[in-house]
Amino acid sequence: MVTNIFIIILYIASFVLIQRRVSKLIHEFSANKHINATRTSLVSKFISLVLFFVTISMMAISLGIGYQDVSLFVSSAFAVMGMALVAQWSILSNLTAGILIFFMFPYKLGDRIKIVDADVDATGILEEVTLFHLLIKLDNGNTITYPNTLALTHPVIKLTQEHTVPLPLTEQAATDVLEKKLA
Repeated sequence: MVTNIFIIILYIASFVLIQRRVSKLIHEFSANKHINATRTSLVSKFISLVLFFVTISMMAISLGIGYQDVSLFVSSAFAVMGMALVAQWSILSNLTAGILIFFMFPYKLGDRIKIVDADVDATGILEEVTLFHLLIKLDNGNTITYPNTLALTHPVIKLTQEHTVPLPLTEQAATDVLEKKLA
């Protein structure tokens, strides 16, 4: 009994420490990339939830509930979620794409972008990135909702230029540009 209590305390303490560290890393990452706090919070909660289920499963196995019992429960839960999401596969794919966009999307809020799509002219200012879609304010003032999966599968062109000089520069070309700006 004492051993089981010790195992439970160990798993809970490990979960809390790992969850706090992961959350801190996510918040540092989002601060460096200037990502919206709401979006950061959603991604952090999602990852914490996954970590929680992994911890509970490992704790149950360690306590001797049995690998078959735990795997039966976990596989049943995933089967139910899978069947629910198969009908709406786009929800799952948009959620997965939203997590990928959080960590990998090279564009920031306020950037002027163009998504190359034959069906839709998606050229405008990137206003918001959520777990399921992008909000893009078009040139005509309308705002469109663009699914994350399509944003990952279509080329995205950044129209806002941060550099006024074409890159890469040779050392001599960089010196010439600086001399012109200083003159």
